[in-house]
Amino acid sequence: MRPDEVNITPAVSPSSPQRSSEPTPNQPTSQQAAAELLRSQIDSLYSTSSPVLDTTPQSTASQLEDVNPYDRTHDSHPQPQADQWAQYHSAWQTYYQKYYEGYYTHHLQTAKQTLQAQSVSPQGYFSHQPDEPEANTLSKNEALYDLRQKLLVKVQSSAKKARKSRHFMPIAAALVVVLLFVFLQYNRVFIGTVMAYVSPGSIDPQNIVVDPTTDINVGPDPLLIIPKINVNVPVHYDIGNDYDSQMKAMASGLAHFAIPGASSHPGQIGNTVLAGHSSNDLLDSGDYKFIFAQLDRLAVGDSIYANYNSKRYTYTVTGKAVVEPNEVNKLVYPTTKPVITLLTCTPVGTALHRLLVTAEQVSPDPSASAAAPAATTGAATQAIPGNSPTFFERIFGG
Repeated sequence: MRPDEVNITPAVSPSSPQRSSEPTPNQPTSQQAAAELLRSQIDSLYSTSSPVLDTTPQSTASQLEDVNPYDRTHDSHPQPQADQWAQYHSAWQTYYQKYYEGYYTHHLQTAKQTLQAQSVSPQGYFSHQPDEPEANTLSKNEALYDLRQKLLVKVQSSAKKARKSRHFMPIAAALVVVLLFVFLQYNRVFIGTVMAYVSPGSIDPQNIVVDPTTDINVGPDPLLIIPKINVNVPVHYDIGNDYDSQMKAMASGLAHFAIPGASSHPGQIGNTVLAGHSSNDLLDSGDYKFIFAQLDRLAVGDSIYANYNSKRYTYTVTGKAVVEPNEVNKLVYPTTKPVITLLTCTPVGTALHRLLVTAEQVSPDPSASAAAPAATTGAATQAIPGNSPTFFERIFGG
């Protein structure tokens, strides 16, 4: 019931002289008492917010008509503060978090129990699975794979940053130039090492059938044939023992290195010295820059064949030695047999030392060999010929 709907009848205060205990002629006594009681209760309920009304019968009705009924019964609602809104949202977030944690935990446990029930051991019994979750351990291969992936990602990231750096192109260009100079300087080392495992020449050892005791006539071109290392190379005799003559001859085969005391030819008593490259610079011309790359493979007892003046001479290896470039005297020694000495640079790709492979003639009969030449074909030399100059030696000399 709204206050403005109450049928208010003016009442007289107990202290008022105008109040009469006698009922009015137009209103019963009980109805008047009820109206006064209702008014007193309403006044007590809305005493803090309702406007103070004059209790006189004349002013009460007019005041009730002037005041808004909502203002008489309600106070203004206070607006919520920022911290109250924060507490409100925090409470709801905590509620949803706990709700979904419980929801997914329940379903996870249900899925684990289902998988445990479906997994059966080889004996036919259900395999036991621990209730507590096992530690997330990785196998050795998985750990290595994970480590490789992390390193790959870091390397790719670093390479990407390096490529974007303004220093990348100058550094890359400088590195290319350095690598190019290193290759030009040491290409004979790289290629010579490879060629040491690749047989040079074009001869097939299976197609060579030679009886050392048989005198075989061959073509007029001087050749040296070594079946074990697949060598079949031309030989240039009587060309001089100076450096330029030797380098020119070795560009197209082997060079006859004739010095006083070691200037014999095949079929003559004495030492016949033939020089060839084990490795040489790519800048040099010629097809025989690696012809003796495998000369070190020869061992005592291997056969060597030399074609000279339309006749084939067979030699058997008797020894090997490594000497210094200036030890020319190692080639000169007294002998009563036809001997051939093959020389080249060693180790492969360098000119630090000289490798000497010595072989004695076994066919034709060495006792029927001609005497050593009385006159030498060249003056004495101070060093055994080696490789051509390296890249830096060509530029700066040496």
